[in-house]
Amino acid sequence: MTNETNSMSDIKIKLERPFVDELFTRYEAVIGSDFPGYRNHVYRTITYAMHFLGDAEEHEKLVEAAFVYHDIGLWTDHELAYLEPSEAVAIADNMKYGLGLDPGLLRGAIHWHHKMFPYIGPHGDIIEACRKADWIDASKGLLRKGLSNVQIQRVEAAFPNSGFHETLLRLAKDYGGSTLAGVLKVTLGIVKW
Repeated sequence: MTNETNSMSDIKIKLERPFVDELFTRYEAVIGSDFPGYRNHVYRTITYAMHFLGDAEEHEKLVEAAFVYHDIGLWTDHELAYLEPSEAVAIADNMKYGLGLDPGLLRGAIHWHHKMFPYIGPHGDIIEACRKADWIDASKGLLRKGLSNVQIQRVEAAFPNSGFHETLLRLAKDYGGSTLAGVLKVTLGIVKW
């Protein structure tokens, strides 16, 4: 299998992302059996965000890191309001491992990825690309943000869901006491207006 797949639907799909996999080596055991679903979610969102950024290589490392860490607080901190814990892990690793990423941009891409409305502010192009990418995947393609059904289907075929959305519901119940209470806590804790 090649590293890249291209077709008429013009979305670049990278099947291998060494930097992503390197970052994940520290967390695969913590994420446990949820890892395949989370990894594929990360690969899908990176693919969408990079598409919105014109596949500009200068943004790739930041986007990859932002998505590796964007939900990591669910597992590292067992927290439904996971944005701040996820940001903290990302910023700590950026310093500890010398990743060389702009900490403000890394924090912003994580912090605003559940914003309901378009992000306007510093680094708007990158943060907005990440925000749109996550909404596409969180909605299982119901929100397309300008992508075609064919493009989304290609990305989903390359990186199957592997139970990711069911994992989120299970964690909402486990951490929140019930699915309803957990979903409410998640919504209040992570959705930004």
